[in-house]
Amino acid sequence: MDTRNMRRVRTLGRTAVTTAVALGVCLSAAPAQAQRHTERPPAPGIENCTATACHFDLPPGTYDVRVVLGGDRASSTALDGETRRALLPETAAPAGKHVVRSFTVNVRTPEGEPLGAEGTPGLDLTVGGTAPALAGIRVTPARHARQILLVGDSTVCDQPGDPYAGWGQRLPRYLREGLSVANYADSGESTVSYLGNPLLWDTVRPLIRRGDLVLIQLAHNDKTTDGATYRAGLEALVAGVRERGGEPVLVTPIVRRWFNADGTLDNDTALLVNGLGVDHPAVIRSVAADRGVPLIDLTARTRERVESLGVEGSKALYLTDEKRDNTHTSVHGATVYADLVREELLNLRLVPRSKVRTG
Repeated sequence: MDTRNMRRVRTLGRTAVTTAVALGVCLSAAPAQAQRHTERPPAPGIENCTATACHFDLPPGTYDVRVVLGGDRASSTALDGETRRALLPETAAPAGKHVVRSFTVNVRTPEGEPLGAEGTPGLDLTVGGTAPALAGIRVTPARHARQILLVGDSTVCDQPGDPYAGWGQRLPRYLREGLSVANYADSGESTVSYLGNPLLWDTVRPLIRRGDLVLIQLAHNDKTTDGATYRAGLEALVAGVRERGGEPVLVTPIVRRWFNADGTLDNDTALLVNGLGVDHPAVIRSVAADRGVPLIDLTARTRERVESLGVEGSKALYLTDEKRDNTHTSVHGATVYADLVREELLNLRLVPRSKVRTG
């Protein structure tokens, strides 16, 4: 079902710009005594940004980014980063005014899918929007950020190229400073393959810290997994998260856009029932209930959304027209589905409202 897209490594220009971009990067905090006797090196300057992008030579880690947006003219600026992650939604600033926004970003290698290309070392940001104006930026190590780790397949992952996008790739735009998304979803993975590959679960599990959320959505590729094995895989993932002190959250899979003649999605293809008769969403709901795990029923939420839009209106959520693909989402669809996840994180009181954006 899932096909791997061409991996790409982005390179960003580093030529200086004449616009005033104030940049500050602190890689580590020196002890107070040492700071009294050592002059702090000058912060990197405008050479880290072009008119459309910024690059910071940083080691893997979690960083808070504070941006100042606006200029002499009315502006509207959005920021993406790393492998096409949406980090800040389009934000307007009136003429002559500045708007300050902050977010937290995860920097890692590989920077996108765990089995994908390594990407560009450090932190890369792309400045976009209808009338972008970046007036200032400061990047510092995050001291108190809570992680939201994602375990999933190609409908969740940081897709490397247009027109594809995963909902996990769009989720960061809804979060403020203090919450970071570490997306370890990977194209083509099932519960069996994710648990069995040392580069996946064995790599992710040690990264879980006490209090971190781990959202788990695996089903699309469990087409030949029997019910007992599928359930055991979910239970193993839940147990592994809890052993590390994290909080597992089970997520039922997004629906496939596969309509019946009556305009409903009430069929095995749409609702992720595999050829062995394993009803993946039903098993996930059962494990969540039995193990006391928070459940985001994304199958129910996406089914409701697709059916409400109808056969034609729902095409924009998927790559129906572009790729004849009714499984993978467009940027628009991934953004809509990430918003559903945002709503459920709030409904379940898994994240504080003060850390979540509404748009």
